[in-house]
Order: sequence, then C-alpha cells, then structure tokens
Amino acid sequence: MNPLPNLLDLTLEEIEEFISSLGKEKFRARQIMKCLYQSGNLSFAEMTTISREFRSSLAAISRIGRPEVVKILEAKDGTRKALLRLEDGLFIESVLIPGKSNWTICLSTQAGCAMGCQFCLTARQGWKRNLLPSEITGQIIALQQEPSAVPQIKNIVMMGMGEPLANYDNTLKAIKNLTCDFGLGFSNRKITVSTCGLAPQIVQLGKDICINLAVSLNAPDNAVRSSLMPVNKKYPLEILLDACKRYPMPGRRLLTFEYILIDGLNSSVYHAEKLAALLGNQRCKLNLIVFNEFPGSPYKAPPRKDVEAFQNILIKKHFTTILRASKGSDILAACGQLSGSMQS
Repeated sequence: MNPLPNLLDLTLEEIEEFISSLGKEKFRARQIMKCLYQSGNLSFAEMTTISREFRSSLAAISRIGRPEVVKILEAKDGTRKALLRLEDGLFIESVLIPGKSNWTICLSTQAGCAMGCQFCLTARQGWKRNLLPSEITGQIIALQQEPSAVPQIKNIVMMGMGEPLANYDNTLKAIKNLTCDFGLGFSNRKITVSTCGLAPQIVQLGKDICINLAVSLNAPDNAVRSSLMPVNKKYPLEILLDACKRYPMPGRRLLTFEYILIDGLNSSVYHAEKLAALLGNQRCKLNLIVFNEFPGSPYKAPPRKDVEAFQNILIKKHFTTILRASKGSDILAACGQLSGSMQS
C-alpha cells in the first residue's frame, strides 16, 4: 500500500496539525475536509477551492484513497448490497436499506470478523484485518457518488462486517469525521454502533462520544449466550449489563438490545420470560430479529406464532419491543449474512 498518509484517515484536528508543517493556517484544514467529504474529490487536482501551489504541496506529502465500488446487487424489496474493493485487494460489503422517505447505510468496520458468533456468516470468513477510518467513511462517500446507488442517506448503522468496538480507535475516528460539520455532517442521533458485547469498550465509548448503541444479546442466560457467542465467556451477562447501565444515553433515547430468534434455542415463551426478568431494571428497547438463514447454517427461523408469542410477552412486561423486518435476505444482505465475497 502507498506509504504516504491518506487524508481520509485523519480527523480535522489531525489535518490541522499535518498542514502546519507547510506553514498553512488552520482554516485550510476545513477547506480540505469539505473537498474530501462534501465534494467527494478523489484527487488534489479536483480541489479547485484550494490554490494550485497548496495542492501541489499536499500531493507531494499525502494522498487520497478510499474503497472502490465493484458491484451493487438489488433485492426484491429494494435493498441494495455493495461489494467494495480495498487498496490491498480485500473485499468488504455495505448495505443500503430503503425507508419511507430516506435510506440507511450499514457500514462494515473490519474485513471479516474474529468474534466467532455461531449464527453469523461473516464470522465464517475469519478475521483479516481492521478497516482504516478512510475505509469506513469511504464506503458512504463512494456510494453517494454511484449513479446506481442512492444519494439520500439519512442514517448510519455500523452493523456490517466486523465488530466496531474491536477496531475502536479507527471506528471512533470515522465517527468523528462522519459527524464533523466539515466532514459528512451527520447528527450523532443518526449514527448507531452495534456490538456483540465488548464491555470495557462500551464504557469507553460512552466517555469518548455520544451516539446510539445497539448490543447483540441473543440469549437470556450465560449458558445459551456462550454457546452462540464466544465473547460471553470473557464478558458474561452480569459484566455486559453493568457496562450497558453505565453507557450515557442522552435525553429520551434508549439503548437497544438486539435479539436474534433461533428455533429451538432461544425463542420460546420460557426464554421471553427469562429475558424480561434479566432486563427488568435496564432502560432499553428491544429489536427482535428472526434468524436469517444462509447456506450451511445449522440454525432455523422459528415459526411465526412463536415469534409473536415471544414479542407479546415482552410488550406485556412494558418493554418497547420491535420486530425488525429483515431486508435483502434474497441477496444475502440481511443481518448476519454479509461475507465480502465476489460470488455474493
């Protein structure tokens, strides 16, 4: 890979520090950020709001690099899955999810994943490496400029390939650039990070930045959760839920627990009752997700009546409980189905 620093890997403050070596004023960093994120400039020659001399100086000591969109598949429900190539030849996937009046983008934070969750196709690919900030934010910048994609993206969820909090520093940098007024300018209310339950990083994230948090729970006890999610052996439910209680969700916003319903394993009335008891004093809402089957998986989705019974128990216990519609399953774009494969 090119040894020159990639400007898309730097925050505004880091660009300010970087250009000071050229004797340039801090406000020039804001100009650079706007060129990179708001104009989507891919070369220094395109940065026409900056003097030619300054562009030449920047080109000599830095570069601009982001993922390349290889192909986009569209599902029957309008969901679009994008395959992107990284500079070292690895592939990742992003998903564009249609809403009533705008779109949500699901970003990847790692190539592959090391968490080993049994219900996830990404986990079967193994872990290749962390994505750089430029490769996280670069997914949305590249797709916004694709004529076959969609420009009106209003929400960002870091729920794609990888565990965001296992790539903590790069994920945090990416979020700062996504929310920077001179970057992509998203409100922190429009960004959600999903984690399998890295308790110390949850606490740290709450200290570093204020965004929405979704925790993949998937079981009401340690025995079942450990069988599904190896991370539970290191951070069992008692430690995880304590970290969640310490996460500062502002105002009326609620921390989200995601629960994938798997037939015969965690989707009975008994499990719903246990879950309600477990979360009794937790300020939260619940997203129920029916397991998205994929080739080679030993798990199955539960019958509709079991799903409805599970949801009804939680509602009766006064939990805000949403049955999340899985979109894009016919192109393996739904939750837990991303693989970063050219054959997708």
